[in-house]
Amino acid sequence: MLIAGRIENFKDFSKFSSIKEFNTTIEMFLAEHKQDFTKGELVAFKRLVRFSAKYAGVANAKIGTIVKAINEKLNGLGVSRSTFERMLRKAKDLGILSIENTAKSKGGKGHNVYIFNTIDVLKKRKLTYCESHENPCESKDEDDNFQGETSILLETSMIKRLNTRKEVPLDSTFTASYVPKEFIEAVKPFFDEAATIEDLWKSVFLDTKAISDIVEPDTITYTAINAFKQAIRGLKRGKVKTNLVRYFTGTFKKLMDRTYSELPLDLFSANH
Repeated sequence: MLIAGRIENFKDFSKFSSIKEFNTTIEMFLAEHKQDFTKGELVAFKRLVRFSAKYAGVANAKIGTIVKAINEKLNGLGVSRSTFERMLRKAKDLGILSIENTAKSKGGKGHNVYIFNTIDVLKKRKLTYCESHENPCESKDEDDNFQGETSILLETSMIKRLNTRKEVPLDSTFTASYVPKEFIEAVKPFFDEAATIEDLWKSVFLDTKAISDIVEPDTITYTAINAFKQAIRGLKRGKVKTNLVRYFTGTFKKLMDRTYSELPLDLFSANH
């Protein structure tokens, strides 16, 4: 078990290269799971995110300290300890948060250490869950967690959600703000659904986060647009045998690898 101490003692638990990457991950997570939290739990979640800013994605404040900060901010109309604890359980179950217990050096239980996970960890967790079931992606839970799943064909996503959830999908105007407008405009004539567009962009984000400080954002965006157009051509020509997301992801990787290999060497030396 970890020994309780200052936040500096736990900075190596951070899974993010920058606060920007951490904030983007939280935005992507909430775009998919905001509805899973009550209003009070959402307030608690966002406050924990703020407490995790010094070392991106890591916090070690006591629950009482965080709850007190919330209530002071909202003039006593904040959240209870039980609400905060419910939020922690949900966040952990959804995979965005890991919790490590600590012990005091002189004995007794210490504070918890809260560690936020990256989007790729969430994606692997969903795929592992899907693969461990005899009938993957057909249960209600799997449909509720459809976004980000690469095992469901995009061509049938709207119909499947309408049949199982009986609700109208949000169109492209509801797409999360982390997706570039140019990419949205390129995709919506074919898939005018926010969740579908976000699924595609998550693949782009995961494949480029390691080089995002080297490659210009516009280059990534327009490479993704080019890859999507090629994926659509492949779909119309019958080359997409299983999954459009996989086809798009593979095409984007090839195009991005080509772009990456053509970057001037001085860019790499400048970042080391």
